[in-house]
Amino acid sequence: MESLRPKRTIVEEVHQAILEAICDGRLEPGERLTQESVAAKLAVSRQPIGQALLLLKQQKFVIEAGRRGLMVAPVDRDFMRWIYELRLGIDPMAAALAAVHADPAAVERGQALLDAGRHAVRAGAVAELIRADMAFHMHIYELSGNRLYVDVMGQLWNHLRRVMREVLQHRGTRKTIWTEHEQILRAIGEGDAEAAATLSRAHLVNAAANVKLALPRLPAAGSTVQPAVR
Repeated sequence: MESLRPKRTIVEEVHQAILEAICDGRLEPGERLTQESVAAKLAVSRQPIGQALLLLKQQKFVIEAGRRGLMVAPVDRDFMRWIYELRLGIDPMAAALAAVHADPAAVERGQALLDAGRHAVRAGAVAELIRADMAFHMHIYELSGNRLYVDVMGQLWNHLRRVMREVLQHRGTRKTIWTEHEQILRAIGEGDAEAAATLSRAHLVNAAANVKLALPRLPAAGSTVQPAVR
């Protein structure tokens, strides 16, 4: 018998619906959110709307708007920079650990994600590109074997989705991102932890530059800090 996944509660469903609308840009920064308006759009009662909005406020997707109640939070450049700085510590190590743990089947799944990303590039489908980008990086977190990477970065990636639209306005950037993904996956498939970590870090610095976020420069050749992998 197959295990059954627990069904989402109505609050979880509402939370996910509002979150997706914010991350996809259907709810824009500064847009007012009231229990009444959201309840009408989603055809649910006000109670789960209130609980979902409270959770989204705690997660920094909505903020207080004085007497206007709540509104969609603006994209905070400092907050985004902090996320990228956190990723500088997590992503290279996750890639290095993935190179240690990944088996051929895992690499094959990564290749399927690459194919999906390239298809989205050819189609010019920005929403699909963002989903594919997140899926690729979440795959690496999972391959690392560290569940905390998956849990922590899964939430933060929803914030990153909001700036990815800005990054992907340039067609050249779209192709470059997936070339870098391919290089990271190749290093993982070859079991080269050092190369996977170095490529991952370079990928982050490039991504931050594309959204004009200042991050530490890459170390000079020969001075790369080695990931501590056992």
